[in-house]
Amino acid sequence: MSGDDRFGVREPPLIEGVNHVGIVVADLEEARAHYRDRLGATCSERVDLPDEGVSVIFVDLGNAKIELLQPLGPDSPIRRFLERRPSGGMHHVCLTVADLARATQRVVENGGRILGGGIPRVGARGRPVVFLDPKGFSGTLLELEEAPPRADSVGPTISVPEADPGESSG
Repeated sequence: MSGDDRFGVREPPLIEGVNHVGIVVADLEEARAHYRDRLGATCSERVDLPDEGVSVIFVDLGNAKIELLQPLGPDSPIRRFLERRPSGGMHHVCLTVADLARATQRVVENGGRILGGGIPRVGARGRPVVFLDPKGFSGTLLELEEAPPRADSVGPTISVPEADPGESSG
């Protein structure tokens, strides 16, 4: 059963499914070739995200994706990860949630911590995302990504403030 029924009221489930698994790689093009040539997977084009300090390629698995990540620039947040693990490895699991504001509120109310000051930002796929402190999830870094609005949905979705073009991210 899903949802919270402590008070006889069924809440809709927060998690809709696994969106992607993030894997840090030393060479993005080589990693893409492995998934494409060895497994026959469909891979996206490389996208550089300078504000996030990463370059990404998505590998389509049908029901989920793999996000291949390579550091972009000297201040990349994943550079240290790659320095400790030169061959790369699994970095995070991204879960799709119907309502990011409700999901983050529940995490915090139940003792979890949102990284980055709890402020959602735009992820690699253009959707609002937050990262959860791995200490609260058995050592696993979780990313929550808000699902795209459905045609039949009603109600607000979380808005992500636009970055000031004169402001540098760090």
